[in-house]
Amino acid sequence: MWLEVRCSLSIKCQVNTPLILLLRPRSGAHQWVGRESYLMYPQPITSEYTDSFGNLCQRLIAPAGGFRVETMAQVHVAPAMDAMPGAPFVPVEHLPDFALMYLSPSRFCESDRLASLAWEVVGNSAPGYDQVSAISRWIHNNIRYLPESDPMPISAMTVAERREGVCRDFAHLGIALCRSLTIPARIVVGYLEGLEPMDLHAWFEAYVGGRWYSFDPTPAVPNRCTVSLAYGRDATDVPVFNQFGPPVSSDMRISVERIRPPSEDGV
Repeated sequence: MWLEVRCSLSIKCQVNTPLILLLRPRSGAHQWVGRESYLMYPQPITSEYTDSFGNLCQRLIAPAGGFRVETMAQVHVAPAMDAMPGAPFVPVEHLPDFALMYLSPSRFCESDRLASLAWEVVGNSAPGYDQVSAISRWIHNNIRYLPESDPMPISAMTVAERREGVCRDFAHLGIALCRSLTIPARIVVGYLEGLEPMDLHAWFEAYVGGRWYSFDPTPAVPNRCTVSLAYGRDATDVPVFNQFGPPVSSDMRISVERIRPPSEDGV
């Protein structure tokens, strides 16, 4: 399955403003970037680096006034999220080093305060994938989904108390409950086919059975294709842009469309 994803980000800066952007999807085990463009108006001097989570980050100074970024990527993805019921729990002593950072509480995922709820939610589910699946179903069935994006993230504890939130908040609660059971979990931000209203989307991954599996408890568009953009411990690690200095105003527009394989377009 091929998707074409586009992002148009306009920013108005009071002064020359240092920015770090997270707008390039990366090829990996679950997606392949076949074609991509990344244009900035005006074009500043830009460098790119890979952060500690494996995300491609662009570093630049946006000029005072108007600044716009236009990105496009054609990405080959699976037709649905992988599932592996019964995939086993991985004991801490056997976890790979890269997974350990996703066990600890973080700013928006207070896993050290949610153990009682986590055990109540998973009940008698088999340790590992089945526990995470039970967590995802419980959030889907018990937390009210708010389709309009809220710019201010809230913590997993707050989501559990309010029983409502946006996709990012659903992910925070899922991550915190998994970590309460010593299952590594991380947030994913990216594109979701068919999302209404169209925006960037957030879900979470859990490390069970020796690999990462995706879970999306939001009821917006089940079993649709996704393109991953960035990974992190929680929302603090995956902002589309970070600015340093006076506040800026911004407007972002997203599109996701299925396309024919590039070879059929004569490429």
